[in-house]
Parts: sequence; C-alpha cells; structure tokens
Amino acid sequence: MKRLHKIAGVTIIFWVMKIIATTLGETLGDYLSMTLNLGYAVGLGITFTAFLLVLALQLQAKKYVPSYFWLVIIATTTLGTEISDYLDRSLGLGYALGSLILFTGLGLTLHFWYKKYNSLSISDITEPMKETYFWVAVLFSNSLGTAFGDLLSDALGLSYLNGALITLGVILIVIALHYYTSINRVFLFWLAFIFTRPFGATFGDFLTKPLAKGGLDLGTLNATIISCLLMMVLIGVSHYSILGQSDKS
Repeated sequence: MKRLHKIAGVTIIFWVMKIIATTLGETLGDYLSMTLNLGYAVGLGITFTAFLLVLALQLQAKKYVPSYFWLVIIATTTLGTEISDYLDRSLGLGYALGSLILFTGLGLTLHFWYKKYNSLSISDITEPMKETYFWVAVLFSNSLGTAFGDLLSDALGLSYLNGALITLGVILIVIALHYYTSINRVFLFWLAFIFTRPFGATFGDFLTKPLAKGGLDLGTLNATIISCLLMMVLIGVSHYSILGQSDKS
C-alpha cells in the first residue's frame, strides 16, 4: 500500500502558520511558567506530556491531518520555550551556552537523519522513523530559536521589537536567497524554519511585556488567546482546502 505524505506543504500559509504557532508557543509557555507561577520545571513537565500526546496522534495518522500536524508544531514551540528557559534560568547555563547546547543537538539530529536517508528534504516524509527525525529536529530548532531570541533581547540588551526586526531581516534574506540564488533549497528551508522561531519568540515578548520594558503589555493570556484564535482559523482553512481537493479528485 502506498504511504501518504505526513507533513504540510511548504507554502506561504505554512510560514504564516509557523510564525503564529511560534508566537503562541512563547506566550503560552510564559503563561504557564510565569503568569501562573508554576515554575520552569513544572511547565516543562506539563508541556512535555502534552507534546507526547499530540505527537502520538500525529504519528498514528496515515496521512497529513492539519489539526494533528499543527498541534505538534504548537507543542514543540511551547515545550521549546520551557526547555530554553529551564536551561538558561533554572540550570543557570546562560543564553549563549544554552543556545550552543541546543544548536549541537539540532546539528547531531540533522547529521544522523542525513546519514540514514542521504537527504533532509521534508517532501518525502512517509515512514515513522523519518518522521521521528523530523519532529526531533523541529523540537531542537524551536528550543534553539527561543534561546537565541532571549539572547538578542536579554543578553545583548536589544528591545523586543528590535530583536523581532533583526530576525525578520534574516528571514527576508533567506527568502531573497531562495528566489535569486541556486543555494540548496533544503538548507534554506531549515534556515528559515530555525529563524522563524526567534522571530515568533521576540514578537511574543513584544506583545506581552510591560510598556516600561518595550512591550505592548497585552499580557500572556490575552496574547495567547489571540494567537490561538488565529491558528484555529488557519487550521480550519487548511482542512477546508483538503476537502476541496478531495472533491475535485
């Protein structure tokens, strides 16, 4: 029996949803650990459990299901927030060392993935082991993006808006490289995938932090609700699009 593709197609709406999901992950992670005052360790336990539950749904699915796929993306961004904060703050490793550890984990994951399949493309992910490599890479990249975003805003003293603009600038450079150079498209995909996370993280902080710290002071709950509603609408659009394609076939 032919295996069906399990990963969302990489289109403009994919990147829009990825950025909103990363913003949601940042605000939701901060809501659990800081607003509810649960702490980073408890927040890590809660988000890791949620990640395993939605990942199980995604792995058992026989084809791409937008709600399953994007729930795992949201779970990795939320868990990534807790992992980064736990390394940087609870363990006292600091943003630079935390980023280095997560970068090493991502590099090793991509190395072993490439060594096994001779490709890092996500266009042919149909089997469980390859999909597992993908989700481990996603988790490391989202955790790394959080740490890097915090490094820009906290360690380097940049405002949250400036941090978001810097990472947005990197994303725009990657887009230009995609359209105007022959640089490997898979490499550019992972570069963009990594940098959409610190953009979402710093933008999430910009939405939630107090005015005195350069934020809009919406609060973690309000920003989480707004991001969640946007994701629900876009996931609904994705499901509707799939149904429309099925009707035509």
